[in-house]
Amino acid sequence: MISSSLVPIRRRLALLACHLVVALVALVVIGGATRVMEAGLACPDWPLCYGSFLPGRQMNVQVFLEWFHRLDAFVVGMALVVQLAVAWWWRRQLPGWFLPLSALLLVLVLAQGGLGALTVLQLLPSGVVTAHLALALTLLALVSGSSQLLLAPIEPKVSSDQVSHGSRFEAAPLWWRCLAALSLLAVASQCLLGGRMATSWAAQRCLEAGQSCQWLHWHRSAATPVAICVLGFVAIALLAGGWARRQWPLLLGLAALVSTQITLGVLTLRLGLSQPAVTVAHQLVASLLVALLAALLCRRQTCLSPGPLPVVLDPSTLEPAHG
Repeated sequence: MISSSLVPIRRRLALLACHLVVALVALVVIGGATRVMEAGLACPDWPLCYGSFLPGRQMNVQVFLEWFHRLDAFVVGMALVVQLAVAWWWRRQLPGWFLPLSALLLVLVLAQGGLGALTVLQLLPSGVVTAHLALALTLLALVSGSSQLLLAPIEPKVSSDQVSHGSRFEAAPLWWRCLAALSLLAVASQCLLGGRMATSWAAQRCLEAGQSCQWLHWHRSAATPVAICVLGFVAIALLAGGWARRQWPLLLGLAALVSTQITLGVLTLRLGLSQPAVTVAHQLVASLLVALLAALLCRRQTCLSPGPLPVVLDPSTLEPAHG
């Protein structure tokens, strides 16, 4: 929920950030579907597809996936351009960190476009495709975290002659931030390990011919400590009580995503990678984990100080009282 204490421009930017999180999750998932369906080179040229913005006669499922992936990336890029322009125009009413972050996000999305071009023009090299995924996850984490910071209510400013007690909005406890950051790093690393395995087709070669099995072994072996790290964060937060326990809907959602991800991973191998929908769902849950952990990392807590809430009087509404 968006607090009514936010200034209008900050509220709109928070909504834009939330929509960008959805668009970036879709971008990662569609990119994974493009790889699973072997559609990475369905459009042989870049940035157009068969020399046009919307291919007609060549359109099929594979071409559509690659074309829609590029379209989603273009929409994200345009949204970040607008965000940067708004951040500069309204910089005095926005937090000081927002303008540099908006500039960084635009630079990252331009670099992402460059990696996308190299992916097509150099015929899907594994290292470039993995770097493409790494940059996408970085964008997703930054936008998700910034959405939480923008959604945090603004603490009312009071003068020295006014009551200064009431609610204050502060960063989460240090242990919360450390555990959330560690969990985010672990999940992102596992995603990149899985991406490297997928882009080199190591899982298929291992299951079919017994080759390149070390990548599959590393990915499976790392899954257990990553799951323990995330579930440990959830357990500690629930046991800590107070503000941390009040985040239980998000924490339980995080635990549910981890359980779902483990189930999908096992099912993917049991099916021998024969069901693209299961593999794409595995990538979807991974991107949702990254987005949720980044949001929890940047979540702010409300600290209630003893005493009455601040009272700010408007002199224009006062009337003389006689008695």
